[in-house]
Amino acid sequence: MPALDPGGPARLLARPSVRAALAALDRAGEETRLVGGCVRDALLGLDAADIDLATTLLPDAVIARGREAGLKAIPTGIDHGTITLIAAGEPVEVTTLREDVETDGRHAVVRFGRDFAKDAERRDFTVNALALAADGRLHDTTGGADDLAAGRVRFIGDAATRIREDALRILRFFRFHARFGDGPPDRAALAACVAARGAIATLSRERVRSEFLKLLTAPGAHGAVETLSATGLLARIIGGVGEVGRLSRAIDAGAPAIARLAALAVATREDAERLRENLRLSKAEHAALDGYARALVALRTREHVAADAMRALVAEHGTAAIGGALSAITGEPRPRVTPAGIMAWKALEQGAAPVLPVSGADLVARGVPPGPRIGRALAAARRLWLADGCPTDPEVAEALIAQVLASEAVDERRDNP
Repeated sequence: MPALDPGGPARLLARPSVRAALAALDRAGEETRLVGGCVRDALLGLDAADIDLATTLLPDAVIARGREAGLKAIPTGIDHGTITLIAAGEPVEVTTLREDVETDGRHAVVRFGRDFAKDAERRDFTVNALALAADGRLHDTTGGADDLAAGRVRFIGDAATRIREDALRILRFFRFHARFGDGPPDRAALAACVAARGAIATLSRERVRSEFLKLLTAPGAHGAVETLSATGLLARIIGGVGEVGRLSRAIDAGAPAIARLAALAVATREDAERLRENLRLSKAEHAALDGYARALVALRTREHVAADAMRALVAEHGTAAIGGALSAITGEPRPRVTPAGIMAWKALEQGAAPVLPVSGADLVARGVPPGPRIGRALAAARRLWLADGCPTDPEVAEALIAQVLASEAVDERRDNP
């Protein structure tokens, strides 16, 4: 279980941006507190990337007081009561307290309020509902500190209701459990997530992508994904079956998020294309998955991989793709990487991928006319070079050019008898 840091809240309050924002807002009959993730992280001894404040002040008053104190005030979400103050060069989000006027369990009508406890009740998990006053007092009306110390992630109030308010909380529950949880997931929360699994299909694919990639880099990602798989939730996220064992090996290798997604969910180029659509991946992310798929197929079609083959594979597919595929299939029966292949990989991993030592300019200088013949000749040179294990000796280029020119001459005599 994580040990809470008693000095964390004081360090948070001492941050120049926090001091400046609280000095501007927390006075004259109004109160402003640090809330949410920054307080949670402070209790864990972590430096929060984002600073959030909740206040009894109305948005216009936040702007006015911020500007009086010389802070830049930006109405980033004024319709929802959120103003961003730039304090000590750092953005600080300030949101007016809110409370539910009425709710049908799916949509809530809200108004600005002055009750910090009611505002906390509208949040998702107890560990995200902590508040820290300017005087250093921790306000915890939902039991979040005890849950944080116990490594327990719980919904506030009724889990099913919280999920009906926003189905993305299904993924957020697993992400937060993967980051802060210790032991099995909270039973009530897990049951509510499974019962609401159909709602995942209603979510924006971009939101799903963001949450799932964050989940994959959390410390407890392997266990969380195992649970997602066992409950059928994973298939609804990635649109297919996951290779949890391969994900585990990618995690052990320290792979980045997109490589972990590849190990988990990609076996073919069709899988990469499906994920591009299902998760609205960027071009670069899809290219990484497609490259992994190509590399995986190239490796899996071989019985064994020796040094020459390893150099050819890296030259053809790149270090990142081959490295990701190798990490994912380590220990599987096929292919067997020989000791020489392992040594070759280690050398390649530390350097650059082999590059064909022949260029179009080299061929033009030898008399090959510019145009389609250059492309054909380069392709022929590359095939020969790959088949020979991508040698890098100085004489390689001349030997390749000689072979290509000889082949070109044969082809010309055949075409022009």
